[in-house]
Parts: sequence; C-alpha cells; structure tokens
Amino acid sequence: MASSLTCTGVIWAFLSFLCAAASCVGFFMPYWLLGSQLEKSVSFGTFRRCSYPVRDESRQTTVMVEQCGRYASFQAIPSAEWRICTVVTGLGCGLLLLVALTALMGCCVSELISRTVGRVAGGIQFLGGKCSCGEGMGT
Repeated sequence: MASSLTCTGVIWAFLSFLCAAASCVGFFMPYWLLGSQLEKSVSFGTFRRCSYPVRDESRQTTVMVEQCGRYASFQAIPSAEWRICTVVTGLGCGLLLLVALTALMGCCVSELISRTVGRVAGGIQFLGGKCSCGEGMGT
C-alpha cells in the first residue's frame, strides 16, 4: 500500500491516534473527581458517576447506590457548567478522533493527505485539543 505521508507524518498519525484514544478513554471514565459521601467512596466525571446518593422516598432517607452509570438524562447532570464541560470535551474528543483516523487512513491510501489537508487537520487537531483540555475556555 502506498502512503501519502512522510515518515514524520506517519509518526504524527500514530501519536495522534494514541492521544485521541487517551482523551476518549479519559472522557468516558467516571474518575475525574474522587471523594467520599455517607462513608462510601464516590467518583464522577462529566456524565458518569460511581456510588451516588439517591433519595429513598418510602423511608425518607438518602441511600447510596453502589454502582457506576450515566446520568438518567442530560438535564440530570448536576450543573450547567458540567453540562457545558460534557459537550465541549466530547466535541474535542470527537475532533481529535476524526483527525487521527483520517491521518491513519493517510498511511494506507496514497494522495489522501496533501500539504493543505495536513495543515487543516493540524488546525482541527489544535482546536480539538483546546476543547478537550479546557484551555482558554474559561475554566
């Protein structure tokens, strides 16, 4: 198979894929913040959580659900800031993954990535990195 990438481009494609995969795994994991509540270990991320309190209306108490899961809906995410973080970080991860997969295809398909396409992909990758890291987004 012919490649449209130079040796540097192949290294860029491979590292882009590794960074995109790490960003996506970090985004989906519920271990952003760790702590304890009601003497139980709790953790949560932007849209997933582990060991969370739920109000038991029949007994009029709060009980800990000791499992991991997503929030029931987008509106169930605790605050507007966390909802914005979920959208922006997800968008960043999506952009990083798009560029990484395009670059990997460039390793196998000739004439797929030109100098201009590489520059545009680099700009998209920069924007995706800014979104997924929260840099310059007011956080």
